[in-house]
Amino acid sequence: MDNTTTTEPPKQPCSRNTLITQQIIPMLYCVVFITGVLLNGISGWIFFYVPSSKSFIIYLKNIVVADFLMSLTFPFKVLSDSGLGPWQLNVFVCRVSAVIFYVNMYVSIAFFGLISFDRYYKIVKPLLVSIVQSVNYSKVLSVLVWVLMLLLAVPNIILTNQSVKDVTNIQCMELKNELGRKWHKASNYIFVSIFWIVFLLLTVFYMAITRKIFKSHLKSRKNSISVKRKSSRNIFSIVLVFVVCFVPYHVARIPYTKSQTEGHYSCQAKETLLYTKEFTLLLSAANVCLDPIIYFFLCQPFREVLNKKLRMSLTVQNDLETSKTRRGNTIQESTDTL
Repeated sequence: MDNTTTTEPPKQPCSRNTLITQQIIPMLYCVVFITGVLLNGISGWIFFYVPSSKSFIIYLKNIVVADFLMSLTFPFKVLSDSGLGPWQLNVFVCRVSAVIFYVNMYVSIAFFGLISFDRYYKIVKPLLVSIVQSVNYSKVLSVLVWVLMLLLAVPNIILTNQSVKDVTNIQCMELKNELGRKWHKASNYIFVSIFWIVFLLLTVFYMAITRKIFKSHLKSRKNSISVKRKSSRNIFSIVLVFVVCFVPYHVARIPYTKSQTEGHYSCQAKETLLYTKEFTLLLSAANVCLDPIIYFFLCQPFREVLNKKLRMSLTVQNDLETSKTRRGNTIQESTDTL
């Protein structure tokens, strides 16, 4: 779903293994789509009953929305990459769908950074009372995150306004005007910078929390130490998801972009970088399936509501089975009487 393509098609196009790009990767996206929509739909339903009483809960709810919206773009990519849709669909992916994908991916990344900062402030600076931990401040900050990401991304939709030259070989970059190409390049650098800044802060926060736990180890407040250890594991899980899902793509993105804009790369190198970019982008998309697991371990109110709903479901099911058994016994008794 990367819009970065060469502005001038090569004179001798490189051959491409369509089995990978048109069959294997779209099939994997289908799996991610079904799993992501299911898990995030359930997560959204659970969070509907969780009160927004803490800042990190507000951030988690925003991540659920971002992941769900990002999941909805997967079918368009599947149809476009597999060649099953009309050429107008490919244009829609270039102009709208891919932009929505990246907006929500970086919104999710930004909110994970805010969650880690919230956990850091709570554990390392527990005695300090700050406005940044208030619910109202968190709501305002959430709005600002969405507005900032949209301001960076929406021009990529508006400035992708050129007519299609070849419906059989649509290049996203060719649909952009001159200002659109410049904005696309600048926004890409900003988005990538946002990721690396957040990832660096995540690492720093985790190290600071771990150090705080070690310093508290000799104290007698075992319950406090236990809570801090749990928080440390929670932030470590976020760091792990970042390493698995996002780091590979952001490492591969720079050389891939260079291979599309510079002419000294061989066909084999371009092909390898293309597959690397596609598979690492798939890992980033798979984040929508891993985030609900983080919600379960990170948010106690989420677990409590989920357990309550499961118990209610089991109770209703048992009541129905009991009612059916009683009706069956009543019918049997009536039959025996007759």
